[in-house]
Amino acid sequence: MKKVISLLLVCLFVYTLCACEKSPRDPVTTTSDTQSEGVDVDLTKLSSTMVYSEVYNMMVAPDKYVGKTVRMRGQFALYEDTQSGARYFSCIIADATACCSQGLEFVLEGTHAYPQDYPSLGTEITVTGEFRTYEENGSLYCHLTDAKME
Repeated sequence: MKKVISLLLVCLFVYTLCACEKSPRDPVTTTSDTQSEGVDVDLTKLSSTMVYSEVYNMMVAPDKYVGKTVRMRGQFALYEDTQSGARYFSCIIADATACCSQGLEFVLEGTHAYPQDYPSLGTEITVTGEFRTYEENGSLYCHLTDAKME
């Protein structure tokens, strides 16, 4: 019995040592085939659960992503601020169970008019742009700038 307990303790100790890291991992997902295209974070290559998690990380720790080129696929959505009249375009991603969703606002490069230059609401789109933050009305927001929509 003592041998079994000793063996379990040794295994637990070894497992604990294996879990330790000298430095935390960077949450940014980079793949070799997207580096040649200039994309740092390609969310189109991940499962829906991983995409949801990565976008959540972007919202919680935006400084790790600022300046990175991000590609994502999701549904086109629009929010219109009734007080200011401002329009915010975004790409919305649902998790695997479709119960929760996360999204990123994007600003297309160049001059575009809504609705002529945008797809209908709910259309699946792929957006690639540079991740940036901005402050509006005392709150910090994230968006993709100089974005291209496919």
